[in-house]
Amino acid sequence: MTAFVHKTLLVQLCSEGTGRCPVLAHLRYDADDPFAVTAVFGHDGRVLACWRLDREMLSEGLARPVGVGDVRLRPAATGAWHELRMEFLGDVRPDGGRQQAVVFAWAPAVAAFLRETHRIVPPGQERAPVDELLAEILSAG
Repeated sequence: MTAFVHKTLLVQLCSEGTGRCPVLAHLRYDADDPFAVTAVFGHDGRVLACWRLDREMLSEGLARPVGVGDVRLRPAATGAWHELRMEFLGDVRPDGGRQQAVVFAWAPAVAAFLRETHRIVPPGQERAPVDELLAEILSAG
Protein backbone atom coordinates (compact mmCIF):
# COMPACT_ATOMS: atom_id res chain seq x y z
CA MET A 1 0.00 0.00 0.00
CA THR A 2 1.34 3.41 -0.98
CA ALA A 3 1.25 6.02 1.76
CA PHE A 4 0.38 9.55 0.77
CA VAL A 5 -0.84 12.84 2.23
CA HIS A 6 -3.17 15.25 0.45
CA LYS A 7 -4.25 18.68 1.64
CA THR A 8 -6.19 21.42 -0.11
CA LEU A 9 -5.45 24.99 0.95
CA LEU A 10 -6.97 28.30 -0.01
CA VAL A 11 -4.00 30.47 -1.01
CA GLN A 12 -3.61 33.95 -2.47
CA LEU A 13 -2.19 34.45 -5.96
CA CYS A 14 -0.62 37.88 -6.28
CA SER A 15 -0.42 39.35 -9.75
CA GLU A 16 0.55 42.74 -11.08
CA GLY A 17 -2.31 45.21 -11.19
CA THR A 18 -4.93 42.96 -9.58
CA GLY A 19 -3.60 42.39 -6.07
CA ARG A 20 -4.38 39.07 -4.38
CA CYS A 21 -6.81 36.55 -5.80
CA PRO A 22 -7.90 33.40 -3.93
CA VAL A 23 -7.01 30.09 -5.60
CA LEU A 24 -6.87 26.50 -4.41
CA ALA A 25 -3.58 24.72 -3.84
CA HIS A 26 -3.71 20.93 -3.77
CA LEU A 27 -0.61 19.62 -2.01
CA ARG A 28 0.24 15.94 -2.40
CA TYR A 29 3.01 13.85 -0.92
CA ASP A 30 3.63 10.27 -2.01
CA ALA A 31 6.05 8.03 -0.07
CA ASP A 32 7.11 6.47 -3.40
CA ASP A 33 8.60 9.87 -4.33
CA PRO A 34 9.87 10.83 -0.86
CA PHE A 35 11.80 13.98 -1.72
CA ALA A 36 8.98 15.81 -3.53
CA VAL A 37 5.70 17.56 -2.86
CA THR A 38 3.39 18.18 -5.81
CA ALA A 39 1.50 21.48 -5.74
CA VAL A 40 -1.39 21.94 -8.17
CA PHE A 41 -2.92 25.42 -8.25
CA GLY A 42 -6.45 25.79 -9.57
CA HIS A 43 -9.30 28.26 -9.93
CA ASP A 44 -12.87 27.74 -11.16
CA GLY A 45 -12.16 24.08 -11.95
CA ARG A 46 -9.11 24.88 -14.12
CA VAL A 47 -5.52 23.93 -13.37
CA LEU A 48 -3.41 27.09 -13.45
CA ALA A 49 -0.06 25.47 -12.73
CA CYS A 50 1.53 22.32 -11.38
CA TRP A 51 4.91 22.34 -9.63
CA ARG A 52 7.05 19.64 -8.00
CA LEU A 53 8.70 21.09 -4.93
CA ASP A 54 11.54 19.73 -2.84
CA ARG A 55 10.03 18.73 0.52
CA GLU A 56 13.07 19.87 2.53
CA MET A 57 13.16 23.21 0.71
CA LEU A 58 9.45 23.72 1.42
CA SER A 59 10.10 23.09 5.10
CA GLU A 60 13.11 25.42 5.19
CA GLY A 61 11.14 28.13 3.37
CA LEU A 62 8.87 28.43 6.41
CA ALA A 63 11.86 29.62 8.46
CA ARG A 64 14.19 31.41 6.02
CA PRO A 65 14.58 32.44 2.38
CA VAL A 66 15.53 29.50 0.13
CA GLY A 67 15.84 28.87 -3.58
CA VAL A 68 17.90 30.41 -6.34
CA GLY A 69 16.30 28.90 -9.45
CA ASP A 70 12.72 28.82 -10.69
CA VAL A 71 11.25 28.41 -7.20
CA ARG A 72 11.98 30.75 -4.30
CA LEU A 73 10.38 30.50 -0.86
CA ARG A 74 10.48 32.66 2.24
CA PRO A 75 8.48 33.44 5.34
CA ALA A 76 6.31 36.55 5.26
CA ALA A 77 4.41 38.10 8.14
CA THR A 78 1.64 40.65 8.23
CA GLY A 79 1.03 41.37 11.89
CA ALA A 80 -0.04 38.11 13.52
CA TRP A 81 -0.62 36.48 10.13
CA HIS A 82 2.32 34.23 9.13
CA GLU A 83 2.54 33.24 5.49
CA LEU A 84 4.83 31.33 3.18
CA ARG A 85 5.69 33.40 0.10
CA MET A 86 6.26 31.20 -2.93
CA GLU A 87 7.67 32.75 -6.08
CA PHE A 88 7.55 30.72 -9.29
CA LEU A 89 9.41 31.76 -12.43
CA GLY A 90 8.07 30.38 -15.68
CA ASP A 91 8.90 30.46 -19.35
CA VAL A 92 10.76 33.28 -21.01
CA ARG A 93 8.45 35.77 -22.75
CA PRO A 94 9.16 37.15 -26.24
CA ASP A 95 10.38 40.41 -24.64
CA GLY A 96 13.08 38.49 -22.74
CA GLY A 97 11.37 38.73 -19.35
CA ARG A 98 10.04 35.72 -17.50
CA GLN A 99 6.56 34.85 -16.41
CA GLN A 100 6.26 35.11 -12.65
CA ALA A 101 3.68 34.07 -10.10
CA VAL A 102 3.73 34.84 -6.39
CA VAL A 103 1.55 32.78 -4.06
CA PHE A 104 0.98 33.35 -0.36
CA ALA A 105 -0.06 30.38 1.79
CA TRP A 106 -0.95 30.32 5.48
CA ALA A 107 2.30 29.03 7.04
CA PRO A 108 0.68 26.98 9.87
CA ALA A 109 -1.34 24.99 7.31
CA VAL A 110 1.77 24.23 5.24
CA ALA A 111 3.64 23.25 8.42
CA ALA A 112 0.79 20.90 9.42
CA PHE A 113 0.90 19.27 5.97
CA LEU A 114 4.67 18.78 6.29
CA ARG A 115 4.30 17.23 9.76
CA GLU A 116 1.94 14.66 8.23
CA THR A 117 4.51 13.84 5.52
CA HIS A 118 7.21 13.47 8.19
CA ARG A 119 5.09 10.83 9.96
CA ILE A 120 5.10 8.77 6.75
CA VAL A 121 8.77 9.28 5.84
CA PRO A 122 10.82 11.04 8.52
CA PRO A 123 13.38 13.60 7.27
CA GLY A 124 16.69 11.91 6.56
CA GLN A 125 15.07 8.52 5.96
CA GLU A 126 14.09 9.18 2.34
CA ARG A 127 15.41 6.57 -0.06
CA ALA A 128 15.62 6.69 -3.83
CA PRO A 129 15.54 3.35 -5.69
CA VAL A 130 18.82 4.08 -7.52
CA ASP A 131 20.00 0.44 -7.62
CA GLU A 132 16.68 -0.76 -9.04
CA LEU A 133 16.64 2.04 -11.62
CA LEU A 134 20.20 1.27 -12.77
CA ALA A 135 19.40 -2.46 -13.03
CA GLU A 136 16.33 -1.66 -15.13
CA ILE A 137 18.31 0.63 -17.44
CA LEU A 138 21.16 -1.85 -17.87
CA SER A 139 18.82 -4.79 -18.53
CA ALA A 140 17.02 -2.86 -21.29
CA GLY A 141 20.21 -2.46 -23.35
